[in-house]
Amino acid sequence: MEKYVTVAELCDELALTVITDGGGLERRVGTMEINRPGLALTGFLKYFPSERVQVIGQSEMAYLASLSDEEAHDRLLRVFSYENLPCVVVTRDLPVTQNLMAVAAKANVPLLHTVLSTPRFIAQLTTFLDLRLAPETLVHGVLVDVYGIGILMVGASGIGKSETALELLKRGHRMVADDAVEIRKISEDTLVGTAPPLLQHLLEIRGLGVLNAMTLFGAGAIRTHKRIEMMIELEAWQDDRSYDRLGLDEEKRKILDFELTCLTVPVRPGRNLAIIIEVAAMNQRLKRMGYHAARELSEKLMSSMVEHDD
Repeated sequence: MEKYVTVAELCDELALTVITDGGGLERRVGTMEINRPGLALTGFLKYFPSERVQVIGQSEMAYLASLSDEEAHDRLLRVFSYENLPCVVVTRDLPVTQNLMAVAAKANVPLLHTVLSTPRFIAQLTTFLDLRLAPETLVHGVLVDVYGIGILMVGASGIGKSETALELLKRGHRMVADDAVEIRKISEDTLVGTAPPLLQHLLEIRGLGVLNAMTLFGAGAIRTHKRIEMMIELEAWQDDRSYDRLGLDEEKRKILDFELTCLTVPVRPGRNLAIIIEVAAMNQRLKRMGYHAARELSEKLMSSMVEHDD
């Protein structure tokens, strides 16, 4: 299903003032890209991205002021003639000409106003659209923040994901989502996970039922969202399976076409999963800083073998 936000939602979220009579607020914004129509106002419309939010700042206003009323009116008519034009935002609290208001009203395109400077407004608008329009998926799992590393725990139902999250909460770490994780790809290399609104702060423990993590452990024990840096798959221990004992080869799993580092952790009685996940998070931080223990061991072994052969 195509994702979009309405112009009315933009106004509410970004505190924009509607200058025109309020018509066209149901128009849809379906792209994260933003456009400044300076080139279009000069008359070059061959590659005009009319489906984007159009932002008019000081430069565009100064250019329009340099034209005669008739010429400015003609240029604006051509820009506003596109049916898929969602809205036009005037920044810096700049005065809006009657010419611009009249053309926008005739085309039924919302003309909006903000007191923010053009760069600041574009930054806010970009952040909002990235979050609302980013590709997303729903994953069955638990998302926790351990030592600043966002870890997505997945595995079969009943394997112990929620119990591990509970133990991590007791050890001072934070929970983002339990059972279902909404994941958005906000950039080419960034996945962000959140809890569905209905499940925020809730943790299900078999035998105890549904618990509210914020009520039990305080506001510092939960996060509304977190960047996901690694995945840990919990699976029942299989005696006939060979598990990685060195960590030289990193397994990758794709989520929304992004390859995420994945560790497979076998589960059996006596293994403290919370400590294992804490160490995995600390090891991931070391890798981020350029230190890889397994590779260092491999290099030492290879060096020792070469010296022995010599």
